[in-house]
Amino acid sequence: MFGIGMPELLVILVVALVVLGPNRLPEVARALGKGLAEFRRATSDINEELQKAQRAIEAEARAAEAERREAERKTAAAAQAAASAQSAAASTPTIAPPATAAPAGERVATAPPTAGAAPAETVAAAPPPEKPGESRS
Repeated sequence: MFGIGMPELLVILVVALVVLGPNRLPEVARALGKGLAEFRRATSDINEELQKAQRAIEAEARAAEAERREAERKTAAAAQAAASAQSAAASTPTIAPPATAAPAGERVATAPPTAGAAPAETVAAAPPPEKPGESRS
């Protein structure tokens, strides 16, 4: 513990016996033993408190990590659902309204369809001029 071997311990005991005397040495040793026992108890209590605090912090960190992973999982699921809904909408064929036939002799001009644009308007051309002798009725 402190690097004290048997020779050093014997020297310390001899000095204590000379200084304290044979009558007080057992009392001092007993008090020293009780003091060391109390010190060990106090340090073990502190150690237990530190371990409890460490376990509580670790449990809190694990709970926070689990919440973060759950939130990431939900975000990923929502993004995947949005992407699949978008791809489903893009892959569904669009049904065009039925085309109206232009009256005979009229030309209809339509614009080519563009992505995301509104339906093109149908423009009827002016009727051909009447020939002499024909009547429109």
